[in-house]
Amino acid sequence: MALTASVKEELAHLQVRKSAVRAAELSALLRFAGGLHIVAGRIVVEAELDTESVARRTARTVGEVFGHECEFGVISGGGLRRDRTWLVRVAKDGEALARRTGLLDAHGRPVRGLPPTVVNGSVEESAAVVRGAFLAHGSLTEPGRAAAMEFTCPGPEAALALVGSARRLDVLAKARQVRGVDRVVVRDGDTIAALLTRLGAHRALLQWEDRRMRKEVRATANRLANFDDANLRRSAQAAVTAGAKVERALDILGDEAPEHLRAAGRLRVANKQASLDELGRLSDPPLTKDAIAGRIRRLLAMADRRAEELGVATTSEFAAHVGAEHAEQTANGQSAE
Repeated sequence: MALTASVKEELAHLQVRKSAVRAAELSALLRFAGGLHIVAGRIVVEAELDTESVARRTARTVGEVFGHECEFGVISGGGLRRDRTWLVRVAKDGEALARRTGLLDAHGRPVRGLPPTVVNGSVEESAAVVRGAFLAHGSLTEPGRAAAMEFTCPGPEAALALVGSARRLDVLAKARQVRGVDRVVVRDGDTIAALLTRLGAHRALLQWEDRRMRKEVRATANRLANFDDANLRRSAQAAVTAGAKVERALDILGDEAPEHLRAAGRLRVANKQASLDELGRLSDPPLTKDAIAGRIRRLLAMADRRAEELGVATTSEFAAHVGAEHAEQTANGQSAE
């Protein structure tokens, strides 16, 4: 979770001057991390946050934008809680803050999604909504195939509202439910990078891109190594098959084959890994690639006709059996490694 902590730390210190943008961020943060409680007949607004810097930013916004005093506390880890959390609580005039931030509608009913004024706000306010949701309950995983930026939502209405705010930023986000918990997920690497830029996490973006580049370089190197290894295995298999066919042809024909065809066959058997060009140069006198290939082809054709007359395995049938044994030996060797 190092990336998540880096992003939250940077966003917690992001300077925002416009009151409307700060209010939009606070509305989303309280909706995603907070709740309304009735204490002694009064409404109390609470937000439980996982970093001190985010908690202090929340308290500062409540005081500077809305003029309310906050109680600030720490909940120690233990039991079901693995880490410490910070609590921002507004008890005095909590109902007024809830109405002004959109947690309550005009009739005093809790808002299930996000307030219309925030959802229909400017692009800056939409970015503030996503930023507030991430500060409240967001996470960013390492770059790679499973890379994701996720937001845990208090309900499906809040998830859909967050998807709408992301869409206003030209960011494709998807709402889904995992084990009964509503989440909004952004998976594409380029989209995550664009969203980090929109939120104002520029240092975290550089860190993300650096790790992403390292992962891509490592993955490319692994793919190339696997590709080269597969090519070598295919080449070795082809050489075994070609050599086995020629050996079978020489066994079938014996002295019946013309000397120049037998010479080409013996060259192939003695130099199974050599290319046709190399075989041609090794021939005495030297031959072209087409000439050596033609001689080997005629040798095999003669042997196959003779095999059919004798009722024995042809060169191709014999080579297939040898190739299967070679492939099995190779596989066993790799398993042993």
